[in-house]
Amino acid sequence: MATSSNPEKDASCPLCHGAGFVYPLLPDGKPDFTSVVPCRCALSKIEKERQDNLEKTSRIGALSSLTFDELAPEGRSGSVICQERFRAAYEAARRFAQNPVGWITFTGPSGCGKTHLAAAIANERINNGEPVLFITASELLDHLRSAFSPESELPYDRLFAQIKDAPLLIIDDLGSQQGTPWAKEKLDQLLNYRFINRLPTVITTSTPLEELEERIRTRLTDLRLGLVYHLETDELDAMEFNWAPGLELQKTMTFANFDYRRANLTTEEKQNLEQAYRLAFDFARAPENWIVFMGTNGCGKTHLAAAIAGYRYQAHKPAMFVVVPEFLDHLRSAFSPQSKLSYDRLFEKVKMTELLILDDFGEQETTPWAQEKLYQLINYRYNAKLPTVITTSRSLDEIEPRISSRLSDPKMSTPFYIKAPDYRCDLDARSSTRRRKQRNT
Repeated sequence: MATSSNPEKDASCPLCHGAGFVYPLLPDGKPDFTSVVPCRCALSKIEKERQDNLEKTSRIGALSSLTFDELAPEGRSGSVICQERFRAAYEAARRFAQNPVGWITFTGPSGCGKTHLAAAIANERINNGEPVLFITASELLDHLRSAFSPESELPYDRLFAQIKDAPLLIIDDLGSQQGTPWAKEKLDQLLNYRFINRLPTVITTSTPLEELEERIRTRLTDLRLGLVYHLETDELDAMEFNWAPGLELQKTMTFANFDYRRANLTTEEKQNLEQAYRLAFDFARAPENWIVFMGTNGCGKTHLAAAIAGYRYQAHKPAMFVVVPEFLDHLRSAFSPQSKLSYDRLFEKVKMTELLILDDFGEQETTPWAQEKLYQLINYRYNAKLPTVITTSRSLDEIEPRISSRLSDPKMSTPFYIKAPDYRCDLDARSSTRRRKQRNT
């Protein structure tokens, strides 16, 4: 292929003996002394220096060992739901590392693997010879502050421009920084610039999205540009994929054990109950708009609402089953300093959940505070067109007008009155019949 340019040099490379270049070979196999080309050892050295420079400028530091190969695709959680969530995030991260387009955000508690995913993206880009900037939110702001010093290597404007225009920017632990007005302004300017210019960005945060600044949250959750992956769940997040504590009875209420041909029902009542069953079952398969089940206590409306939730949980789909009076009690208790959940996070989680089921609506205390909270909840989901199921023993005329007008809107809601009486009367009748038969025998 080529011959050494200087055979007198005694170096480790068998081709160039340390010269760094070689003479190409002519068609007849003799060296062409009129030109030189870089030796393979020189190219390797150049590539190594380039890789080292990319790693240095990336600020990846000690995280350079965090790669996709070192990461289990299903994560470390024992929860099936968490494993599925992590696998989805893992696969999205690998795709993003190959073709960084838009934004990707990883959320979850400390130790769930979100920083590893972000670092793996950075390291794969570096290995592919592509530049990246990896920095924590607090370090980013510290660097910007230090740039105001006369001793700074880079003036503030140049440093901020480098960060804003980074081909791929990865911000780790967003939300951990000090929340000073200056810090908020800088982060807002940075993220707004990259959002408007659609520059590839990766963000990790342990802070629930509901607690981030509104302008930041709206950019992270804008589906036109990016995707958000929630990793391991806390107790409140888990309620979207499983029954909350205290709902053991509702957990047993399924479509399979719902009897719409109950004894002691008229033909009309049986047909009505079967219609309610079909309506609930179709909704469970493809939730859209609202259903309002009305009827006397024990008519089956809670059973159908719980069956919808159970169907979604069985399919690993999000849903949140909330008993309204208990929910308001939880909201009140969240004001306590000893509460594990913040009031804002609890209210926002219920308000924004993908599918909300409100049971026993109208049985709560009718205080002005309770009415206002429920109106805010209903109004948000009405405007956002989020699927919702409501059960109530009240008629729509008995519900606060601002709320009832939304529950009765035919473009959004399907109010359904269940005509069946309390099923417990059926059970009492059956028990009486059994006792009479036992006495007669």
